[in-house]
Amino acid sequence: MPFVNIRIVKQVIERDPEGIKEKVTQDVTRSLSEAAGIPAENVWVVFEEIEDVDWFAGGERVKELRQQS
Repeated sequence: MPFVNIRIVKQVIERDPEGIKEKVTQDVTRSLSEAAGIPAENVWVVFEEIEDVDWFAGGERVKELRQQS
C-alpha cells in the first residue's frame, strides 16, 4: 500500500487549498495506480502544509524567495 507524503508551502495553495489538494491527490493517485498496477483505493496521500517562513531553499527563506519573483 503506497503512502505518499506531500509537503507544500501553505501560502502556495492559499487561493484554493481544498481544490488544489483534491486535484493533486487525484493526479498522484491515478499516476501511481497506473504505474504500479495497483487499485487506486490502495494509494494513500497526506499533505503537510509548511509556513513559508519555516521552509528554506539554498539557505534562504521561501517567503523571501517568493517575494523576489
